[in-house]
Amino acid sequence: MRALSKTNLADEAIEAIRSDILGKRWAVGEKLPNEASLSAMLSVSRGTVREAVRVLVSQGYLETRQGSGTYVRSTSDAGRPLTMARRASLRDQFEARLALDVEAARLTAIRKTPETVAGLRRLLAERSNYDGGNQAAFIERDLAFHKAVIAASGNQAMIEIYNFFLDLDRRHHRCDAR
Repeated sequence: MRALSKTNLADEAIEAIRSDILGKRWAVGEKLPNEASLSAMLSVSRGTVREAVRVLVSQGYLETRQGSGTYVRSTSDAGRPLTMARRASLRDQFEARLALDVEAARLTAIRKTPETVAGLRRLLAERSNYDGGNQAAFIERDLAFHKAVIAASGNQAMIEIYNFFLDLDRRHHRCDAR
């Protein structure tokens, strides 16, 4: 692996590890070097390696096994459409997330249970208690409500895609905070 030098090290680490996976450096089922070794190979912090592994797990390339390590799950480029979505405009990302919200609400309405309805009502009431003073708390409650609607849809693919967009949104907000 090559040492990294660009400013967005997490994205560079993701691409370096993905490239090695697609280049068959490690076979499906093979264990990757431990976090400290990957950190040294890429010349990045262990936190950056953790972030890269987390993203590659969400994209289906890797899997982590508790107490055992990180293994190659797939060498196919199944996550490429989502990777391309990362490069889309914020407006396009927002519109895609909105489409997921609408379909999740439809599925949730079809599959609802009394417990689901009660939980969503509680989250909606919490979200409505916004006094204008703590925007971060409102955003947190709003996201909790939307994630609950997505989860209640029962559609695992939608849940995974929605979480991908939430990760993009969090990255964008972290960049704005700098």
